[in-house]
Amino acid sequence: MNGVEKYISQFEPEVQHRLKEIRELFFASYPNVEESISYNMPSYKIGKQQLYFAAYNKHIGFYPVYGLSDLEDELLNHRAKGTKDTLHFLHRNPLPIELIKKIIVKRFTIIDK
Repeated sequence: MNGVEKYISQFEPEVQHRLKEIRELFFASYPNVEESISYNMPSYKIGKQQLYFAAYNKHIGFYPVYGLSDLEDELLNHRAKGTKDTLHFLHRNPLPIELIKKIIVKRFTIIDK
């Protein structure tokens, strides 16, 4: 069991399922993505670009999400209050799988910026 798997295993089954879904999106889009624990949360890296997610009581945080102006209309409903680069996916709502895929692809196509 690697660090990310240990991280996920500490949560209740429903939250574990959501975290695993997000994790699988990274590998489905980029099988060679570097996975680690950074800042005490799962981290995914290609080149200099990195994305993170973390589970909390009421939501999953997804970071950093900036520089994606073409997705802004879709991001608005998930944007954490008072932030420019954080999304919150509330546990009471379905995960926006297609949006997360778009973010992953767009972030990792901005290699070395």
